[in-house]
Amino acid sequence: MGNEKENINQLISSAERIGTIGSPSSTGELSLDILGTAVKKKLVGELAFFTFLQDGNPNYALGQITEIQLRNIWLEGPTMRSLVRQRGLVNPVSEQQDTHLGQMIISAVFSNESDKFEPSLLGTVPATGTFIKLATDQILDCLLERYRDEIFYLGKVYGSAPKLPLWFKHFGTGPHGAGEAYHIGFFGKTGSGKSVLAMMAIIAYARYSNMGIFILDPQGQFALSLKNKEEISDMIHILNSDVLESFGRKHKIFDLKNLRLDRWEIFTELLREYRFFFKLGIKSFEYQDIVADDIVEFLRKESSIRLDNLDRVALKKVLEYLHKAIEKIYGQKSGIERVKKFIEETLEDLQNDKLSSIISNWEKVSKFFTAGDDKKTPEQIVWQSLYPDDRPIIVIDLSQKPDEVEQHIWDSKIKPLLIDRFIQAITTMAEVAYQKKEQGNLNTLVLIDEAHRLAPREKQANERNEKIKNRLIDATRTTRKYGLGWIFISTTLSSLHREIIGQLRILFFGFGLAFGPEFISLREYVGDPKALKLYQSFRDPHSAFDIESRQYAFMTIGPISPLSFAGTPLFFTAFNTPRDFLKNNRLKREGF
Repeated sequence: MGNEKENINQLISSAERIGTIGSPSSTGELSLDILGTAVKKKLVGELAFFTFLQDGNPNYALGQITEIQLRNIWLEGPTMRSLVRQRGLVNPVSEQQDTHLGQMIISAVFSNESDKFEPSLLGTVPATGTFIKLATDQILDCLLERYRDEIFYLGKVYGSAPKLPLWFKHFGTGPHGAGEAYHIGFFGKTGSGKSVLAMMAIIAYARYSNMGIFILDPQGQFALSLKNKEEISDMIHILNSDVLESFGRKHKIFDLKNLRLDRWEIFTELLREYRFFFKLGIKSFEYQDIVADDIVEFLRKESSIRLDNLDRVALKKVLEYLHKAIEKIYGQKSGIERVKKFIEETLEDLQNDKLSSIISNWEKVSKFFTAGDDKKTPEQIVWQSLYPDDRPIIVIDLSQKPDEVEQHIWDSKIKPLLIDRFIQAITTMAEVAYQKKEQGNLNTLVLIDEAHRLAPREKQANERNEKIKNRLIDATRTTRKYGLGWIFISTTLSSLHREIIGQLRILFFGFGLAFGPEFISLREYVGDPKALKLYQSFRDPHSAFDIESRQYAFMTIGPISPLSFAGTPLFFTAFNTPRDFLKNNRLKREGF
């Protein structure tokens, strides 16, 4: 065999032995007899490997150790237990007769065929006594030499020294392409590091200049990171413009200042929250809903009124229409007279060119819909992600609310409407773009934070919120065929709609899902009790003594790594310093 085999053999011969294959073992799970020299080592989570012959070729199997068990059969009888209870130590039985047993789940197997390492499977169980050794970065590099350009690192193997090789393939065809889109989920309690991990994944995808990336950012976390102009001192700012520009990617951030809204429903919702209807004397929320819906129908039919030019002439027509229509809404004469009185006073103010609070609020709302050189509609913004060859990363920052709108109203009512507008634009334009593109595949990724707020599992009492949820669910079903995938970030697994979770191909689980309904949901999607037990060993990152020693552990499922083609979960600890992340992925010079 060639140099490749010689190199791997040299690395294997120098690797540290920790145990041997024991009995009983199967192709699904191996029992390990831990060597005496390794019983005092931390072994849970370690990435280990063994070599064996299969079909005449050398094979290399890798997996993580999920559990270590101590057995001493001499101390398990009632007589010996009584002695232990009295003496604490029974010589020469205690410790000397201890045996340590391990459990190992195989995640990948490579076969050396014609000096090339090809994916294989564990089709037989090697003989007992086969040595189990600790994997190293050098061994992984040798096995994955063919995929060096595709490998990306988010951290190290959980409880181990080697980096966990991952690959983030773009959705197109050709080099480094998956050939299809897929959906990804990041789950974990607040503070588990899931948003930062998603930022690192975005950087991995951003390396492909032909891949569109669109981020719906309700909390402004991604936008804040991109706006950071100082040296990257912590991982919260890792999605930095300097990092993106190092491989030629540009970005654009849109917020309310440069976003032109373009839907009547959003306009009337803002009117309501700016207390326009209330100041007209329509005090009941129920009646405000009726009036808002009625005005939407009027505005759609009134061809002389344009959404991008809602001047005082348009306000006059709306007030005149409402003056006539209010009798159909109110049953009581007192309510009708009150509203008509306010309308008539406002019409008089318009006639005399006065600025009342009602007129002022109308003009404040209309500003969000007025055209301008630097303002873009949702369609125009989405177009930049789907169509051009040189596509910038688009971020929609919805963290800053208008001054007159209360925070809880902005979060619960208006922000979901804006996100829904973009979801609608993305799905509609994706279908059009898909039909126009010769190659068919859009090769675009859409990230949406706080997904559980938009698509909760339970039925929504509010009809509009239920409509938003159904639109998002439908998007996950239909957009994959266009080459458009979604990333969902959520603090909860149990509250996110099952249909969305069922569509996810790759999942990352951070700390915080090990109890109650969250663990029940996690068990449904993972299944393997050994993997779940290892997940339950995750520590709360914020229980560390200082920031530098925090560990952000994750379990991942799906085709995210060349070590995961067996379908078993993988565990890793994410990088917690920008230096480690940038250096190991060769994104910046050392010392950045």
